[in-house]
Amino acid sequence: MNQGTQLLRKLPWDQLDPRAHEELLTREWLVTNGLGGYATGTVAGVCTRRYHGLLIAALPNPLGRVLMLNHLAEELRLPDGSFVPLGSEERADGSLDLHGPARLLEFRLEDGLPVWRFRAAPFVLEKRLFMPHLQNTVYVRYRLLDTDGRDGRLRLKLRPAVHFRAHDAPVSLPLQRPYTLTAVEDRFELRAPGPLPPLRLRLTGARAAFTVEARRTPQILYRIEESRGYEARGELHSPGHFRVDLSATEDAILVASTESWETLGALDAEEALAAEQSRRQRLVAVAHPAVRAGAAAELVLAADQFIITPEGRPEDRARAHAAGDEVRTVIAGYHWFTDWGRDTMISLEGLTLVTGRHLEAGYILRTFAHHVKDGLIPNMFPEGEKEGLYHTADATLWFFHALDRYLAATGDRQTLVQLLPTLQGIVHHHLRGTRFGIAVDPADGLLRQGAEGYQLTWMDAKVDGWVVTPRRGKAVEINALWYNALRLLEGWLREAGDGEADAVAEHARRCAESFNRRFWNPAAGHLHDVVDAEGGGDDPACRPNQLLALSLRHPVLERRRWEPVLDAVERHLLTPVGLRSLARHHPDYKPNYHGDLRTRDAAYHQGTVWSWLIGPFVDAWLKVHPDDPGGIRRFLEGLLAHLNEACIGSVSEVFDAEPPFTPRGCVAQAWGVAELLRCLVLVQATT
Repeated sequence: MNQGTQLLRKLPWDQLDPRAHEELLTREWLVTNGLGGYATGTVAGVCTRRYHGLLIAALPNPLGRVLMLNHLAEELRLPDGSFVPLGSEERADGSLDLHGPARLLEFRLEDGLPVWRFRAAPFVLEKRLFMPHLQNTVYVRYRLLDTDGRDGRLRLKLRPAVHFRAHDAPVSLPLQRPYTLTAVEDRFELRAPGPLPPLRLRLTGARAAFTVEARRTPQILYRIEESRGYEARGELHSPGHFRVDLSATEDAILVASTESWETLGALDAEEALAAEQSRRQRLVAVAHPAVRAGAAAELVLAADQFIITPEGRPEDRARAHAAGDEVRTVIAGYHWFTDWGRDTMISLEGLTLVTGRHLEAGYILRTFAHHVKDGLIPNMFPEGEKEGLYHTADATLWFFHALDRYLAATGDRQTLVQLLPTLQGIVHHHLRGTRFGIAVDPADGLLRQGAEGYQLTWMDAKVDGWVVTPRRGKAVEINALWYNALRLLEGWLREAGDGEADAVAEHARRCAESFNRRFWNPAAGHLHDVVDAEGGGDDPACRPNQLLALSLRHPVLERRRWEPVLDAVERHLLTPVGLRSLARHHPDYKPNYHGDLRTRDAAYHQGTVWSWLIGPFVDAWLKVHPDDPGGIRRFLEGLLAHLNEACIGSVSEVFDAEPPFTPRGCVAQAWGVAELLRCLVLVQATT
């Protein structure tokens, strides 16, 4: 975007503020490339996660996403000849020296891209990072903004450090041997044994040069990995260092890539940056009018991070191209999630329809439709693999919801006609029974699910064989989604003149009758979470899942129960940043999400707040309070304020269940961004 329309999120840093140290280490930034690859780190430049790096390349399967450039040590030679680190220097005890001679003045996002500004008296230096769309390439540009009227130069020294490994591999893995460096003029290639492509490096600027000086870094502590119970210390390899002079008229630009030199030569850095800025401008311009400015527009750019062309599945690409289509999918969250069916379908409206990316929404739906097996869409595609895993009872039912929202936005009846046989097949499989015990109970028409060792609902935490919240039986949201799917299919069949519509309507009627008879819990004044639970009886836990019984297009819950259900959820579960996953009064309630994997998973759905649940809550609120549409804005303020935390400009996966509601889990989550965006449109549409 041009300077007049640029989206800015500024975070000035006061080094005298005692909170500055922690904020520099806990505020993170994220840039993605549309392939699933990314660059990410802390504002301070200190690697605290195994995933932090300047180039995580998305490579064809079975390689998956690979850390190719882990770190870049930056030093300045000041006019007096002294060398100082750029920004905050990490001490041996893990603290930061915030008072050095080259200190951070401000971090900002410009059109969603990270920019740092440093003062090295009398100079002000800017650092900017971006990735070209659909390339495994990163550019880092350094520019002098202010020389205080002096005609001087700064010498910049850059030392790249690497540990080529899968992005989710332990940091303690031994370094590959040997790393080999080759050079042709100003082009450098670093290789490791094995099938990985080389890392290509080039620095442009005044008197740019490279010094071969191979070394290993001392053991690096990744403090977030340590806090999460993982291997937390590891080494990096550096082949040497670059040096370049900066002046008021000459920038320095480092490019790192796994692409060919021919690809890198197609555009110079300034052209590549202009192209990426123009692309971002178009993304905002085509979005819903309610989200074209301010924080909402920033979320449009955050949404773009999750929509990818999967680099690792060439079969999908070939199949789609043969039909005149393209392949798209949704990364569920950064840094460690791949594409998940459930998250994709819940997120589809906010990520693609609110943002005006209708064509890509169709690509996503048709891509997943191809992968339907035994009446199920994949729960997830594991990293580096071609085939999906199908252990989910709700993702396929969310598929009906996503298609409904797509049709409402586009009127694309051709896609409906194409998918209708698949939708009928899904319902037939559920009626007669499919994998993992997913089947309609012929006695009452309710959908049951459950198989030993599997977690089939969205509350899917599992560690060392322990399924934390198995919820086997007839779960409340599964049956709400099943009823909604049946009513949607009934309508689509009637539109097509298909006589099966009456039979589908009868299944829906039986489901609704049984649901309202079985799920209402008069003692608690809300719905049971599971009926006919494993081991017998009903589960009376107060969970947010019950909201789907009234929030969907076709609510299964009878109208007179809407107010008490919403009141119970608001009273026990609502927080400023989403909904608790379990009420405080339950004996299994956990107020904090922290510690090692087992401790975290024990709390994952036992109180932990989920950002995405604000969407169903707002939908339910609008149904119960149609005369107070403006009231929903207050439910979003906490999440909007959160955009300055964790991954700046994005929405975290989860939060602690009690104040101060510390953000946890993935720092950028697709359905959190999507549902906040969708709700911001509802605010305007209902006021």
